[in-house]
Amino acid sequence: MLDAQFIEHNKQVLIHEQERLHEDIQLLKQTLKNEVDVDIEEGDPEIIEREKSATLLEALEAKMAAIEHALKIIAADQYGICERCGAEIPKERLEVKPEATLCVKCQGEVERMLRRGMNPQRTRWHFPVE
Repeated sequence: MLDAQFIEHNKQVLIHEQERLHEDIQLLKQTLKNEVDVDIEEGDPEIIEREKSATLLEALEAKMAAIEHALKIIAADQYGICERCGAEIPKERLEVKPEATLCVKCQGEVERMLRRGMNPQRTRWHFPVE
């Protein structure tokens, strides 16, 4: 069982990361908005940079969603419990990845399912939060 001090520390880490990501996302969105749309047929090298920026934005937004989800888990007093199988998530995993809401085993299974194009069906999980 995780102690309250550890949970509060990770909550503050997540909030700080959320604020940083929010700034980065806003800056990147502004950058993409200010770029001039180009015609793909023109072969403009800026297209590659624009695609990189769009991909980075997508990754940052996914990270933001994971952090927001973890903060919901904390608010529901379920932090440190795998939301898929209900097992305790090791403290060491949460130290490295405070937004983790799945144990390593379940995370691996979910990633394999996603790679195969399958839906992990969150509704059947121990603690489905949307």
